[in-house]
Amino acid sequence: MTLFSKIDSNNIPKHICVIMDGNGRWAKILGKERTFGHQKGINSVKKILEECLKLGVKYLTLFAFSKENWERPKYEVKMIMKLLEKSVLKYKETLIENGVQLNTIGDLNDLPENTKEAIKIISDLTNKNKKITLTIALSYSSRWEITNSVKKIITDYENNKFNIKNINEETVNTYLCTNTLPYPDLLIRTGGEKRISNFLLWQLAYAELYFCDTNWPDFEKEDFYKSILEYQKRERRFGKID
Repeated sequence: MTLFSKIDSNNIPKHICVIMDGNGRWAKILGKERTFGHQKGINSVKKILEECLKLGVKYLTLFAFSKENWERPKYEVKMIMKLLEKSVLKYKETLIENGVQLNTIGDLNDLPENTKEAIKIISDLTNKNKKITLTIALSYSSRWEITNSVKKIITDYENNKFNIKNINEETVNTYLCTNTLPYPDLLIRTGGEKRISNFLLWQLAYAELYFCDTNWPDFEKEDFYKSILEYQKRERRFGKID
């Protein structure tokens, strides 16, 4: 029996998030530059997106570049931005044909103009697609996001847009970058680290967490199936009693 055949099609996570870690370490093992790992990591994105389409996952969110990543060597940052630009344009037809809507979260003002323009072109072309929403977190930091949302809430309160007594969880959620997305069901982190690293701190409150040692460029569909099967073993009670 294959791993795929063991998956319960009635218990597929609606929203999966991935911290795609281990590109640089993978390249170092092979004696290559870190940028080689980022290039190979694009193949894993393509494979996992295909598997999400096959399984019926409705939302896939990928942590591609954090606010903190700007502190990396300039050459590496420049290469990542160029790779992102080329990749979204290269797979334009594939995204359109498969009903993939491209979405982004993060501070896009930090990105180079060419990268921003490429993302905007593909986002506009795919904004009516409904099969799956592919969200890429770019120049993203959860603490930045929450801080930014607090500023917006205060501004709207000062402009008498709502009564402060009526602020609740739903109110806060509407001010986050992810306000059009459901809360994640499953977070996958590759590369062996077991931390969230400032990613979706608010949104991941009740997500199931799955960590694996496989570096992202080596993350194949069988690895993905294992994460789904592990998710299906979990009992999600959201703080309640079954």
